[in-house]
Amino acid sequence: MANIEYSEQEQIRRESLAKLRELGIEPYPAALYPVNETTKNISDNYDPEKGNFADVCIAGRLMSRRIMGAASFGELQDETGRIQIYVKRDEICPGEDKTMYNTVWKKLLDIGDVIGIKGYAFITQTGQLSIHAKELTLLSKSLRVLPIVKTDADGTVHDSFEDPELRYRQRYVDLIVNPQVKDTFVKRAKIISTMREYFNEAGCVEVETPILQSIPGGATARPFITHHNALDIPLYLRIANELYLKRLIVGGFSGVYEFAKDFRNEGMDKTHNPEFTCMEIYVAYKDYIWMMEFVEKMLAKVSMAVNGTTKVKIGENEVDFGGEYRRLPILDAIREYAGVDVSGMDEAELRETCKKLNVEVEPSMGKGKLIDAIFGEYAEKNLIQPTFIIDYPVEMSPLTKRHRNNPALTERFELFVCGKELANAYSELNDPIDQLERFEEQARLKSKGDDEAMFIDFDFVRALEYGMPPTSGLGMGIDRLTMFMTGQTAIQDVLFFPQMRPEKIVKDSKAEE
Repeated sequence: MANIEYSEQEQIRRESLAKLRELGIEPYPAALYPVNETTKNISDNYDPEKGNFADVCIAGRLMSRRIMGAASFGELQDETGRIQIYVKRDEICPGEDKTMYNTVWKKLLDIGDVIGIKGYAFITQTGQLSIHAKELTLLSKSLRVLPIVKTDADGTVHDSFEDPELRYRQRYVDLIVNPQVKDTFVKRAKIISTMREYFNEAGCVEVETPILQSIPGGATARPFITHHNALDIPLYLRIANELYLKRLIVGGFSGVYEFAKDFRNEGMDKTHNPEFTCMEIYVAYKDYIWMMEFVEKMLAKVSMAVNGTTKVKIGENEVDFGGEYRRLPILDAIREYAGVDVSGMDEAELRETCKKLNVEVEPSMGKGKLIDAIFGEYAEKNLIQPTFIIDYPVEMSPLTKRHRNNPALTERFELFVCGKELANAYSELNDPIDQLERFEEQARLKSKGDDEAMFIDFDFVRALEYGMPPTSGLGMGIDRLTMFMTGQTAIQDVLFFPQMRPEKIVKDSKAEE
């Protein structure tokens, strides 16, 4: 039998719950409650001369209460804001029975309870817009004590709910007592809806592809693995949806996109969560140069929709998502910021260069990851304004078409903002023979111990053998884009429920015996 510990105040609330039921009041009624207004709409549009909002029904959480004999004031919070409520004993208890006011309202209701109020809007003698309650209904009894922020006479703040771990674990409490947090998630939804509108107007179709995959392809990353009992095979949570979307291009779609939940069994920090949202889009008969222009226009549109400007404050920097972004070849970026020319170097020379530059590397790293390590150490942090890093060496891009002017390079770009990668795009590799050779090179790296190297996906190669038209593809992290557009510095602040270590909240009474 599990045993959960409760505080003294929480025990008192449970006693109040029992007393309510003794009075015949159901603390969790199932009946529909006819809400017809929001606190924000009333606050924005009430006109005392018109006498509007004369028949209001609102519902929300009781956030404060001041009892003054036969009349009281409270504060009700709904999804849109807060408003004062005025509760008078003889109004909500017109007959001889004053239980609803004297017992329920004054003694058995608590801060945090969800209540419904029917009444009308008016202005108090002190000039405060309020709802005069004609009827009060308990809709849900709160058994936990909210950490309501209070400031004493000395200006000291008490009970603030600011500890990040508590906020992420108990996002439901965070949203109640820190309502400004909701704005980040409203903007996140606006980002996604704006991107959808942009893609749909471009003639692309939103699709869904498998999350459970027999081969985790489309990126170099360590996957999560599980087992399917009926088929008796291992399955992987997808690390990317790229290869399935390109199969659809083979099948005849001219443009497809997906907002996908991807999973990578890797480290966690302020910019990485093992479960994340990635948007990928593929458009036939386009290349990476076209995609750069497509992305510039999209991000300007998103920024305007979310913030009303293309200029966004990100940390100490003001970033402008409008206009054309700088295009910088990756080898030129390394030359500019690390002071070395790595073009033409073999693996041994790259290892020696990393050693001279004090860049940490692993024995399993091939040429691609060695170049990426140098770039990451010296160049990334300098890319504050939106910058397209372009023309990656072929070893860094196993799914990318070779550069039309230099077969040692690929037609790929990554978009960097404030030193972080935001997007990755290619002129997609559609040569099945070249693709198989690249997969085989990835298999060689996996045999050397690189557990992020790609599997060989023979079915994808077979799809390419049927012929995929020239295609441009883009992947963009929605979590990171939301961080940039809302000025957040941690990915946990743009995820409702970020991954965390399990919290031990239940005590096993048998284990204590």
